[in-house]
Amino acid sequence: MKQLIISIGREYGSGGHEIGRKLAAKLGLEFYDRNLLDEIAHIKNSDAELLKKYDEVPKKRFFSRTVRGYSNSPEENVAELQFALLKQKAADDDSFVIVGRCTDEIFKGFANYVSIFITADEEEKVKRVVECRKKTEKDARKTIERHDKTRRAYHDHFCKSKWGLASSYDLCINSSVLGIDGTVDFLAEYVQKFRNDNN
Repeated sequence: MKQLIISIGREYGSGGHEIGRKLAAKLGLEFYDRNLLDEIAHIKNSDAELLKKYDEVPKKRFFSRTVRGYSNSPEENVAELQFALLKQKAADDDSFVIVGRCTDEIFKGFANYVSIFITADEEEKVKRVVECRKKTEKDARKTIERHDKTRRAYHDHFCKSKWGLASSYDLCINSSVLGIDGTVDFLAEYVQKFRNDNN
């Protein structure tokens, strides 16, 4: 089987993480998200929980400096460690599904690569966050807004393309239309068609 890398960007509350995990299981691929940091912590002999504090967080501009290619920003350094590990996995011919981490930009132009962005209707996202995070509706709306703002700032700092902009991805899909499992089935068919047409 030829190598396959699937990148999933997602709005908070859209179910993008769950869809990515289920899609990976359905296709028999490895699934990566913040668990990459466990692998990095093992390699670097560092604390994974400490690294996770800076996962997908934009750097603090006024407190960050880069001198001779070395940054003092832990947010930027954690991001670069993840990018390097993902590029190494791709160079090793690994196949996987990865959620977030600017991979729509990292692997752009890569031969066996599909980029997907998952959105959902606002009320569906709020309902999901209320149920999954045990929040009030008001708090769920604030949480969604805060997380999406952070993801956009993180993504747009490292990428030329814009987070959530349709032209940045191969496929954008609203998970409210087919539901989580229906979206997984649709994406699995899409990826299979991509494979058939490119092998």
